[in-house]
Amino acid sequence: MIEDSKQAEFALPPDLLRRLQALQPLLWVNPGRRLQPDPISPADVDAAAERLKRAGPLLARRIPELEHPEGLIESPLLPADKLRDALDGSGRWLLKADHQLPLAGSVKARGGFHEVLEFAERTARQLGWDGQSFADLGSPAWRKKFGQYRLVVGSTGNLGISVGLLSRALGFRAEVHMSNDASEWKKQLLRERGVEVIEHDGDYASAVTAGLAIAEADQHSHFVDDEHSASLFTGYAVAGRRLAAQLERQHIEVSPEQPLIVYLPCGVGGAPGGIAYGLKLIFGDRVHCWFAEPVHSPSVLVQLASGSTAPLSVYDIGLDNKTLADGLAVGQASLLATACMQDRLAGVFTVEDAALREYLTLAGKLLGEKLEPSATAGFAGPGWLADSTVGQQWCAAHKVDPASATHVLWSTGGGLVPDSVYQRWLAD
Repeated sequence: MIEDSKQAEFALPPDLLRRLQALQPLLWVNPGRRLQPDPISPADVDAAAERLKRAGPLLARRIPELEHPEGLIESPLLPADKLRDALDGSGRWLLKADHQLPLAGSVKARGGFHEVLEFAERTARQLGWDGQSFADLGSPAWRKKFGQYRLVVGSTGNLGISVGLLSRALGFRAEVHMSNDASEWKKQLLRERGVEVIEHDGDYASAVTAGLAIAEADQHSHFVDDEHSASLFTGYAVAGRRLAAQLERQHIEVSPEQPLIVYLPCGVGGAPGGIAYGLKLIFGDRVHCWFAEPVHSPSVLVQLASGSTAPLSVYDIGLDNKTLADGLAVGQASLLATACMQDRLAGVFTVEDAALREYLTLAGKLLGEKLEPSATAGFAGPGWLADSTVGQQWCAAHKVDPASATHVLWSTGGGLVPDSVYQRWLAD
């Protein structure tokens, strides 16, 4: 139970609190309270998009897996009608396959790559680079110069992979701080690619705190802060215009009568928050974004439902933050992300681990896609809107017919999962 002082400070509705503590899957509709100004502006997203475009030649030079000649980091938008039929859904279903993003194999490539590139650009300018061609920064001479600098990050895994692997590709040293219970295969992958992995007792937050302290003590280190980084957030937000272009190429209309509904697995909130922010910039009221969180780790739901700008953790309401979806196992949400989602996010639904296992199997059998459990959390979303009383009421209030909508399930990771680990998940 929440301590008396916390109960007074955070006014979670009693019925919601009971259901969260009982680990009941639920759908929560965001009341859209605006408590503070946006910490991010559209101009910030424009700058991130421009930087990623300029850095394309460098990425093409340093990432062998990248097939796009202009160095575009992007994932395909795949049909998911077979999954829709298996889950008794309606409308058009699509899978945004971020598990196929090159090098990193997860949604974290978007923000993580952007922050590494921004740091590389800033560092190079300090060392005398004229800024004419990003591709120059892939030369042996620049790799040697970058070797004096280190990027540090605290991560449950995928952000560490994103930051660590691109840092090493550009010549930077990289250090990833992880909790002891983070996936062993992710730690091993990082070490095999030359990234230093430091393990900590405690959870994700403990690893972040330790990494930050180390980076602050070294003037040649840069800390990538998943909770507060505007660079990460704006890198994720570029996904909005990328998805819009893909929908246009597939001749898919997005309108009030045929809205876009996007379901985003959520950990600390930065990646889904950035994507949702970017989508709202492009589509406005024609898009509705929902976050998916594990029943044991609903950090963004708890923060937004509290109606407070002060931090509230899932531990404060008695939850243990233990879930099969290790990428979503975050106790306290990013306040930057929740500030941007105040009146942009439609709401949050929670998912049990047993459902993630079912969705993992369906994704492999029906779509031929190898995902990790956290990447499947959004699969529950269309069912909540169509079949629950709360979901039907929300649809009626917003004049949304799920049968006329385009439903995008955002697949956030799994591209680098070893087959032995994936087969074990299926067997379990």
